[in-house]
Amino acid sequence: MKIFRVYYSRRFKKSLQAHRSAKEIIKDKIELFIKDPFNPQLKTHKLTGKLAGFWSFSVSFHLRVLFEFIDSETAGFVDIGTHEIYH
Repeated sequence: MKIFRVYYSRRFKKSLQAHRSAKEIIKDKIELFIKDPFNPQLKTHKLTGKLAGFWSFSVSFHLRVLFEFIDSETAGFVDIGTHEIYH
């Protein structure tokens, strides 16, 4: 099993503070991502348009993580939030 490295942007860390109430589920989903970024539970998908090159996965029905693959073993988490992070 390949383990991914994850880097957190300053923006991600700041946005994370706004979602402290979902701390446990966020932690669980990040751990799942580290083990397998394409686990079906995450609903990982490539973005298009102005966010082409970025990816997203679901934490909950409303909460998403915006990220990019840096290389084959590393991802950079850019932001976390509702669908507003796409705008």
